[in-house]
Amino acid sequence: MRIVVARCQVDYAGRLTAHLPMATRVLMLKSDGSVLVHSDGGSYKPLNWMSPPCTVKEGLSEDGQVEWLVEAKSGDSLRILVEEVVADSTHDLGIDPGLQKDGVEKHLQELLAEHPATLSEGLTLVRREFPTAIGPVDLMCRDAGGLSVAVEIKRRGEIDGVEQLTRYLELLNRDPALTRLGAVRGIFAAQEIKPQARVLATDRGIACATVDYDALRGMDDPSQRLF
Repeated sequence: MRIVVARCQVDYAGRLTAHLPMATRVLMLKSDGSVLVHSDGGSYKPLNWMSPPCTVKEGLSEDGQVEWLVEAKSGDSLRILVEEVVADSTHDLGIDPGLQKDGVEKHLQELLAEHPATLSEGLTLVRREFPTAIGPVDLMCRDAGGLSVAVEIKRRGEIDGVEQLTRYLELLNRDPALTRLGAVRGIFAAQEIKPQARVLATDRGIACATVDYDALRGMDDPSQRLF
């Protein structure tokens, strides 16, 4: 990972346009090809970013200013004009073991793996923690028509979770090594899904499923079953 602290201006062009005026920010260039622009406050989220894979070209603008051009295969781009570099360092973080989930969210994943049809009729499990280059998909399933379905599970469904599933879907649907899956659609599952997250998911063609944790636990509790 390369971390650069720099005074810079950032312009995004793609499905919309966005402008970050000149200011000191943290630029992160990760080994998976993603580029993130952070400020020092306000949120843990990046101000702007490009999902992998993308290319980064460093050169000079027409005015002779240092310029980074970050381009994705989708045609989206980030143009970063660097006025001053405060710090520039590279770090090898090694192989990440992945997120170790615990508590309710982990149990929720286990229960849904055993009862995937509660998310969508006819859904069957292919594999839990399906590996990708940017992290494991919680559940990889197939629907009644034989199509692949990636399921992201959260206790509380917020925009971050939709963004995470979007990145998985983008990768799964363009990686030649995974074409055996065919087209992959997504289901965002949570005990509670925030309205903003539901709107974003719907806009991106991702289905939402609200999960009743207590009902799922009852399905595995013999004393709660009806015969």
